[in-house]
Amino acid sequence: MRQQVLQWVHTSLSAGHPGISRTLHLVKNSFWWPSMTADTSTFDKSCQICAQSKTPKELPSGLLQPLPIPQRPWSHLSIDFVTDLPPSQGFTTILVIIDRFSKSCRLIPLKGLPTAMETALALFNHVFRVYGLPEDIVSDRGTQFTSQVWKAFCKQLDINVSLTSGYHPQSNGQVERLNQEIGRYLRSYCSREQHRWSEFLPWAEYAQNSLTHSSTGLTPFQCVLGFQPPMFPWSGEPSSVPAVDDWIKRSERVWDSAHVRLQRAVRNQEIQANRRRLPHPPYQPGQRVWLSTRDIKLRLPSRKLSPRYVGPFKILKRVNEVTYQLELPPNYRISPSFHVSLLKPVHPEADPGQMAPEPPPPLDVDGSPAYQVK
Repeated sequence: MRQQVLQWVHTSLSAGHPGISRTLHLVKNSFWWPSMTADTSTFDKSCQICAQSKTPKELPSGLLQPLPIPQRPWSHLSIDFVTDLPPSQGFTTILVIIDRFSKSCRLIPLKGLPTAMETALALFNHVFRVYGLPEDIVSDRGTQFTSQVWKAFCKQLDINVSLTSGYHPQSNGQVERLNQEIGRYLRSYCSREQHRWSEFLPWAEYAQNSLTHSSTGLTPFQCVLGFQPPMFPWSGEPSSVPAVDDWIKRSERVWDSAHVRLQRAVRNQEIQANRRRLPHPPYQPGQRVWLSTRDIKLRLPSRKLSPRYVGPFKILKRVNEVTYQLELPPNYRISPSFHVSLLKPVHPEADPGQMAPEPPPPLDVDGSPAYQVK
């Protein structure tokens, strides 16, 4: 009888799946029993419709997991693309490469979104031949970086491939922030002559590499070269060229200082970020979870009326501290690995028979899964 009362009060069209306190208030209007508050709370938390349709109010799960701090410049890279730019001398895309140690960047204009092989050649010609081979490259899960060509290229050069969690661009936050800075710079100088952005791109790179970074306390130029190239024309007397040994020692002192500052910055960043996060639930393989549709474009007419979560799906394994691989249906042509902030546990007393109809699978664009990066 109690379940029938709660079912009617909570799910009827006149009630509209209210929260715990409002459901309890509706029940109290006509009924009473000793464990009414606890029963109402359990029923509301286990409602499958609410689990799919409501946005959680608590802080996101998953404490910050900083990337390893490199020991030297250009050993650990992050890469991404800025796309859909207006044609400028035939270029429409920028390959953005950032050194996670010095924060130095390379901005390479391209004539379109490249293939995996074209991406590999651009990296070799513009980065590897100048700074040497890196140890690790972080990228998103674009088709260039999940292809067998890219994996074979990196394996041949003994480069570790690190892919970000599905629909969690914060995993590659350094390059995402740099993309925003590039956009700000180009808007400042060519917003009215957008076809000239490629002419200003080298200056954007020079400017970014000349700005003092809060994490290292140095400019990227200082961190990599040991000195800051002039920002303005300079007519002073040239200084004597230092000996090679002196230059190496000075560079090592700079790198040691940068490494210490990076460690301090990462600790501070972790403390600040975790103030707005919660430790994630101890998910286990085999457990069922809901998957957030925040960044998944479903085949539904209106995003405002689409479910906030889909599933539930079974966890196959834990990829790392904050990433889990799910068992997705075959028609979900997206990466099965997701950050914990996109997952929500299924209440143990949830009724499978109450589950809402499964929405259509994510939309594919040109054969690739479509998603929005925020």
